[in-house]
Amino acid sequence: MKPSAGDTRQIGWQAISSGGVIAAGAAEAVAAGIKILELGGNAADAAIATILALTVTDHGECSIGGEVPLLIYDAGSRQVRALSGQGGAPLSPEAIAWYMTHGIPVADVKMAPVPSVVDLCITTLQHYGTRSFADVCSPTLALLDAGEEDWHPRLARTLHRMVEEETRIVGSREIRLQAACDRFYGRHPERNDIAEELEAFYIERGGFLRRRDLAVHRTRIEASVSVDYRGYAVHKCGTWTQGPYLCQALRLLESFDLRSMGHLSADYIHVVTEALKLAMADRDQYYGDPEFVGVPLGSLLTDAYTEMRRALIDMQNASHEARPGDPYTMQPLLGSGVFRPGTGGTTTCVVADRWGNVVAATPSANVHLDGGWGQAGVTYGNRLRSLNTTPGHPNCIQPGKRPRITLTPTLVLKAGEPVLAISVAGGDLQDQVTVNLLLDAIDLAMSPAEAVRVPRFATYHHQDSFNPDPLRQRTFIRAGSLTVNEGIEQTVRTELACRHHQVEVRQSAIGCPVVLQRDPATGVVAAAGDPAAGRHAAGVGDDAGCGGCVCVI
Repeated sequence: MKPSAGDTRQIGWQAISSGGVIAAGAAEAVAAGIKILELGGNAADAAIATILALTVTDHGECSIGGEVPLLIYDAGSRQVRALSGQGGAPLSPEAIAWYMTHGIPVADVKMAPVPSVVDLCITTLQHYGTRSFADVCSPTLALLDAGEEDWHPRLARTLHRMVEEETRIVGSREIRLQAACDRFYGRHPERNDIAEELEAFYIERGGFLRRRDLAVHRTRIEASVSVDYRGYAVHKCGTWTQGPYLCQALRLLESFDLRSMGHLSADYIHVVTEALKLAMADRDQYYGDPEFVGVPLGSLLTDAYTEMRRALIDMQNASHEARPGDPYTMQPLLGSGVFRPGTGGTTTCVVADRWGNVVAATPSANVHLDGGWGQAGVTYGNRLRSLNTTPGHPNCIQPGKRPRITLTPTLVLKAGEPVLAISVAGGDLQDQVTVNLLLDAIDLAMSPAEAVRVPRFATYHHQDSFNPDPLRQRTFIRAGSLTVNEGIEQTVRTELACRHHQVEVRQSAIGCPVVLQRDPATGVVAAAGDPAAGRHAAGVGDDAGCGGCVCVI
């Protein structure tokens, strides 16, 4: 039985409000965040309440033991920051030597990075929130109390111990939050029972993570990566995610008149797909944790490099090659990287409040449901599979290194004000779907409710981000592929096939998106989640005449 902690009858798939909106996965998680907004919490508070609830309602797609990259626009500083809610590989050199010899497993606890969700949540609250951990955790504890899974009471006990630590300490809100976090990660001078339980579980299951790995983990607060696209500043997390390739793709597309091509015409789908292929080839060749490797991102985003790469797009023929460029020598193709090649669980969260703060986050874990959870009730994910064991590769496993993940929230500003936030579940599809949605909003002026329901398209012409095979060419999924929703006209599909795309039609949703769009002049925010993908949205009503109720359409 799915746990429920409140009345979700009014929560649908779209909402409009100037009092705050949330779009995410399950309705119960949206309700958790709305409760915090109604109590006066801001977007950061509500986002953390939603994320914690998602670890219960959308379990399997995300968990406390997983990860969640987060972008936030802070109305006070008028800045966008990226919070790296991603754990790294074990610090033990012996563990890394084992991986290099045996490979990265795809079905046991050795594929789990350090759990990062708790530290991400606490760090966000400390720097951008206003509420206590007890406040934002309350809806999740209600969900756990109503649940029936064996891990529910165990995780509830873990969260209760963190709340206990927060209330025990005398000091500022930030100090009390840190105490709760330290108890989970084993940094407390006396009470480290949660970390001890986690370590015991890892040892029992043959994993390499230890208390030292937990204790040294910290959420980095980083500058975002951004590009200008038709007067909009599009912000992404760094190259420890796949996010910057979306910036590369937009740069390739900005010289094409997409509107005049016609939405979802053969030309439109073709040029967007070919731009995505080029950008993903660079992703696969160069991206990795920038704390460990030098990623030539500045060169990849320059005008000169973009223009050389753009010239590779043939409007009459779909490429069937992987074609990374060479940003070091500024050549359009990397000779050794061109070859002719022979497929997650994630959820979503976007939040805006009445003060102009906006959050986009993409919680995940790809939870290994049969892997157990130990006394702490913390299930684990598989993100170390997004590293590899290819010596010299920018994404090769190293002690403490973050995997280059697919999780990739998006924030968009215009004239310094937040206007769009997007989160998509779908592994390697995430930024492809985001490109669909950005073009819908910016080039075609669609509302969120329109954008999440129109047909989408994507390609598998890229390496599989979850395949750690050291021979990277073997991870390439399907050359020339193009997946389109059945709503795209048959004449368009036929023309795309004539251009040598390997067209496949899909009835179900391509990716699982949520979108919010904010009008800076009025403060009104519209949000929507694709109903075909099980997304939900709600808003806190005020000037709509709702008297503080949840306002949905």
